[in-house]
Amino acid sequence: MNNLRPAYLELLESGQLAERARQAVELLAECVLCARQCRADRTGEGGGEGFCHSGRRARVSSYFPHHGEEVCLRGRHGSGTIFFSHCNLRCMFCQNYEISWGEEGQLVGPQELAAMMLHLQRAGCHNINFVTPSHVVPQILEALVLATEQGLNLPLVYNTGGYDSLETLRLLDGVVDIYMPDFKFWNPEVAKELAQAEDYPQIACEAIREMHRQVGDLVIDDQGLARRGLLVRHLVLPDRLAGTRQVMRFLAREVSKDTYVNIMAQYRPAGLARRFAGIDRSLTVDEYAEAIAIAREEGLWRFDRG
Repeated sequence: MNNLRPAYLELLESGQLAERARQAVELLAECVLCARQCRADRTGEGGGEGFCHSGRRARVSSYFPHHGEEVCLRGRHGSGTIFFSHCNLRCMFCQNYEISWGEEGQLVGPQELAAMMLHLQRAGCHNINFVTPSHVVPQILEALVLATEQGLNLPLVYNTGGYDSLETLRLLDGVVDIYMPDFKFWNPEVAKELAQAEDYPQIACEAIREMHRQVGDLVIDDQGLARRGLLVRHLVLPDRLAGTRQVMRFLAREVSKDTYVNIMAQYRPAGLARRFAGIDRSLTVDEYAEAIAIAREEGLWRFDRG
């Protein structure tokens, strides 16, 4: 199992990886890459007109071996995270507010992004972890062709907020090894108020089903490292605003009872959270304990407590 080959290497050899990149780049002219379906022209070098405010080049906030990710991702040497600026969501409690809402970071071309991936591989990272990638899939695919031609061979992690279009996910079929989506909210009204995305629950359900179809349940090798599959993150919110019961039921009944879930306890009122009743305080111990109990009651058994 340690020799499980990253999926994208086969696509490179057949020429399909370059073709996927070409198809994705074409979508920037009238962008429908994420669930917003803005149809904005993102071919300019500066900021785009779409919801994500991102143009032809990706903006990277930082890249480094991350030792705070799930154990199966970070291992001994860290997960090779590349944090992209901007986002296709507007979570009022975003813990990376300056990155997702602001202009923090540097614009990079495909060669620079490829060099970042190769640097992380040389540093000993166990995977390449694209954080907030939904709006920069074309840029990732372009860079991936270059990086793979130069020897990149680590598993790829697609670390997303869960607001992904099926069309874009299908471009990633056979490219991504590990999908790591959030499932943030179950209630459309909560999603509308807290992320400006009333259709988030429906989109997240569709996206997670497609991710699971592509990669299946999470496979962990004999070194304890994730190699392929689906890992869902669920941040427990105060006052049950995340809809934890319904999210866990969906995963158990409509995806797989073997779904690996990180039930996250670290909610704090970051970003603009203090303007909203319910999320203007931290999570309590009892609220988190209830979420763990719910996951078990709904039939899930593979979960981290983060």
